[in-house]
Amino acid sequence: MKTPTRSRKTNAKSKSRAAQQDAIAMLKADHRKVEGLFKKSEKASGSAKEKLVEQICSELIIHTALEEEIFYPACRAEDVEEDKMDEAQVEHDGAKILINDVMGADADSEGYDAKVKVLSEYIKHHVKEEEKPRTGVFAEAKRKGVDLDALGEQIAERKEALMAKAEQGALPKPKPKMVGAPGSDRGRQSSERGDGGALRNMALAAKRAAFGK
Repeated sequence: MKTPTRSRKTNAKSKSRAAQQDAIAMLKADHRKVEGLFKKSEKASGSAKEKLVEQICSELIIHTALEEEIFYPACRAEDVEEDKMDEAQVEHDGAKILINDVMGADADSEGYDAKVKVLSEYIKHHVKEEEKPRTGVFAEAKRKGVDLDALGEQIAERKEALMAKAEQGALPKPKPKMVGAPGSDRGRQSSERGDGGALRNMALAAKRAAFGK
């Protein structure tokens, strides 16, 4: 009777590891978690809202790091469309600017709620672009044969380390890589393509979505 029990436990662990090995499933789970936190923050106020927003910022810092350190380089290595990857990075840079703005604001200050709302709309846009069924980065990664199982293991390990840093209050401040970095090759390419203007347009679109203006 004990053997089947051990077998069931072993199978459960194997299934757990298999689930972790799917990089896209893990990244999508992050998206859903942040969406849920944003929804909670809309109904919260005072210190409760401040705590939720702090968690949102930490989750986003960790998520962008996982994609930029592990997932995006793997996509580039498998020849996922360069412009698509550059656009995803520019969107990350825009999110980092907004995250820093929110983190630097007092929760009681004028415009704090507005900044959180714009960040929410901006992240919605990025998630929608990344998860598009046929043309998004995730779909392209699958099509190009990116090893999502291997990446999932790397992401799980790195996420654990970043979450430990978050608990210690030691997460690094998010820094844009392409926008605002004209000294780098990608920064120059970004400038030549007008990605800075695209970023501003995205920010304006997020504001319009947030406030209907």
